[in-house]
Amino acid sequence: MYLTSEKKKEFFKEFGKSEFDTGTSEGQIAMFTFRIKHLTEHLKVNRKDVFTERSLVRLVSKRRKLLDYLKETEIERYRTIIKKLGIRK
Repeated sequence: MYLTSEKKKEFFKEFGKSEFDTGTSEGQIAMFTFRIKHLTEHLKVNRKDVFTERSLVRLVSKRRKLLDYLKETEIERYRTIIKKLGIRK
């Protein structure tokens, strides 16, 4: 599997407060970004996989909602996560 528990702990340790604090917006955004990149690569090979395409759209929407929330509440945290992950606005 491409997303193991060790990988999740790394994301939350790097972008969140600690590896056990899974509720931070930054950690969730980082994990969604990793999953989005993985599904995008999968769809490049398997163009007719409609279920994966639907899942990708849902993930992008979830990430967008979290980014909007972060932008409204704490703009500096928003700017740092955008810069670290290289996400376009």
